[in-house]
Amino acid sequence: MAGVRASVYDGRLRAAATALANGRLAEAEDPLRQHLREYPTDVAAMRMLAELGARLGRYADAAALLERALELAPSFGAARHNLAVVLHRQNQAVAALKHLRVLLAADPDNPELLNLEAACLSLTGEYADAIERWERLTARLPREPRLHLSLGHALKTVGRSADAVARYARAAALAPMLGEAWFALANMKTYRFTPADVQAMRDVAALGDLGDEDRLHLEFALGKAAEDAVDPAAAFGHYARGNAIGARRSGYDPDETSALADRYEALLTPGLFDRLGPGGNSSSAPIFVVGLPRAGSTLVEQILASHPQVEGTAELPDLPLIARRLAGNRRPGEPARYPALLAELSPAERAELGAEYLDRTRPYRKTGRPRFIDKTPGNWAHAALIHLILPGATIIDVRRHPLANGWSAFRQHFARGSGFTYDLGWLGRYWRDYARVMAALDRALPGRVHRVQYEKLVAAPEPPIRALLAHCGLPFDAACLSPHETRRAIRTPSAEQVRRPISDQSVEEWQQYAAFLQPLIESLGDALDDFRATPEPSSQ
Repeated sequence: MAGVRASVYDGRLRAAATALANGRLAEAEDPLRQHLREYPTDVAAMRMLAELGARLGRYADAAALLERALELAPSFGAARHNLAVVLHRQNQAVAALKHLRVLLAADPDNPELLNLEAACLSLTGEYADAIERWERLTARLPREPRLHLSLGHALKTVGRSADAVARYARAAALAPMLGEAWFALANMKTYRFTPADVQAMRDVAALGDLGDEDRLHLEFALGKAAEDAVDPAAAFGHYARGNAIGARRSGYDPDETSALADRYEALLTPGLFDRLGPGGNSSSAPIFVVGLPRAGSTLVEQILASHPQVEGTAELPDLPLIARRLAGNRRPGEPARYPALLAELSPAERAELGAEYLDRTRPYRKTGRPRFIDKTPGNWAHAALIHLILPGATIIDVRRHPLANGWSAFRQHFARGSGFTYDLGWLGRYWRDYARVMAALDRALPGRVHRVQYEKLVAAPEPPIRALLAHCGLPFDAACLSPHETRRAIRTPSAEQVRRPISDQSVEEWQQYAAFLQPLIESLGDALDDFRATPEPSSQ
């Protein structure tokens, strides 16, 4: 650690640290890189550059720097803590926990470490342990609103709704300007704000110095309150203002998604998979549920998880991480290699990747059931990869009327990774691109993907459920007709809704807002007329 101590006397590093502290990231980057070129083993500079990378969202680069720093200085606790944070932000909770346990062995009562450990335990499905950690922390630090908020999220996930509401309300009472606390209450879906709640939120919204993050969450909460008051114009206004903040901050580029769809249409030609031949891991354990957020994928997951042979896990990060590694880093202007590179994978490489996915997801499986669900909606963009590395896996594509789906996504603030939902025009384009990719896969692999139409599912559940189970190779089980009776952890925004009996109550809700959806209608174009013409669900 002598190198860490020596670094504090380096003027260039002190200047970079000052720039970082003041948010002048561009000003800090060049001096740090120059310093590391001259002193490539300076672990303090590595940690600073990693912090800069993390603040810019370059998590993989930050993790690589921190791992190198720990190779050189295993006792560098601050770097290990930073690495655990970066891994958590990438949903690599299992890896983060390994580092946290090293840190906690030396400092077992550190509240910051315990809080991060609880967050990682929650991601890996160890909810009882996570709740225990957060209950201890809130007892020690009862006036820390974010601890109550985190505990509330875990309680909601395991179905303790009343306890979750109490924690969220406590967070809002402790910190009325904390927009996330109000949004958490709104996100319960079944919660109804009192007039006093609404007035408190309006008072906070009127403050001129409210930050973007808090204002975004507050606008979504006020939108939900206006919806419950049956005031569509006010509700849309709040959602539009919240989404405008999100769009400004998201960095989402719809052209990139369209370009990905173009590349898939070029790749997924009839005969492609015949030419590639067999390969991959033969396991039939995974069931992938894909589509757009708010299309009904949580309901389909809950139906399947009600079957005694199937375990519901969560929206797992592992397939996108594998795809991202395959795609690799590329310079600006350099053509993207994904998904074209999929055609270059050898049978052995495909088998290795399939085994890697199964190994990576094993910690999320808790019950020993032979099948498990990976309900990451965006995995539609990796359906071809799924087929190549896990040819025995099941792929379920959940569809919903694009206006209903678009409106439902627009009114829902997602934690991360769904930047396209912040703009109605982006939503329409995204829906079209997703539909294009799935149509190309249908042409290249007829019958490979089983499609569930949400409206048909909720109108008359039994026939679609029987067809779904048959496609998964599962015997019919009556428990799947009453998925609301299945007790399990559910992390998605639909958690409260799928704990109620299947209903078609929400099918037409979007029509109250039809007058506001013109940008979505225009961006959908022909897809709005064509969506019902998608292939009927297969029964094989």
